[in-house]
Amino acid sequence: MINRLKALSTLLDYLVNREATTGRCVTCLSKQALQGLCPPCRADLPHNRLRCETCALPLPFDGPVKHCGECLTQPPPFTRSLIPWRYQFPVDSMIGRYKYLGQRKFARPLLADFSDYLENTLADSELPELLIPAPMHWQRRWRRGFNQSQDIAEYLGQRLGVPVGSRAVQRKRNVRAQRGLNREARLSNLRLVFEVCEPIPERVAIIDDVVTTGATTRALAKALSEAGARDIQIWALARTPG
Repeated sequence: MINRLKALSTLLDYLVNREATTGRCVTCLSKQALQGLCPPCRADLPHNRLRCETCALPLPFDGPVKHCGECLTQPPPFTRSLIPWRYQFPVDSMIGRYKYLGQRKFARPLLADFSDYLENTLADSELPELLIPAPMHWQRRWRRGFNQSQDIAEYLGQRLGVPVGSRAVQRKRNVRAQRGLNREARLSNLRLVFEVCEPIPERVAIIDDVVTTGATTRALAKALSEAGARDIQIWALARTPG
């Protein structure tokens, strides 16, 4: 009986691993998919190549200035942002189905490619000591069923060997959803929202799914900076064009 259970467990592990690396493309249903995307659809993802070196805001053209106007005039409390895609089709649809419908298969190819991007971009000395998922108020997490930032942080932490500070920062109060608010309203909405609850190392990375105006990351980075962090990176799947 024990041998049969062991064989069944081995078979299930094989099937799960095979499903994670093969299967149909989540965007076009092609059978030639790897980690959920076929080669043509992966090539069509809107890569965020021309971007501000600090906040990763997509820039309209390549030029000698590698920073957006806001980062030049109002430098943020973080040092750099690693955000590989623009929040455009099909990335916006993939993240939306993952975030709002809980369909994790649409996030699987983005997470796999994102971790590869980080491994190829960062030297060992540049890796943070702690990953901090953007916290979600318990009421919103209860309604949604999970915190996508926590989900992303746990995946990256396992791939990169960096611990995740799930309880390092908390939201002290629930606020209006940031979606649909302009930058000024988002900043006002987030005033005094984050509370650091644990000791913070010098090198950290804030993990989120999408950076829109940057209000959330600025507010969270400010709280972490006041708690002792000196090298704060922003890691996210996508950045809105503006």
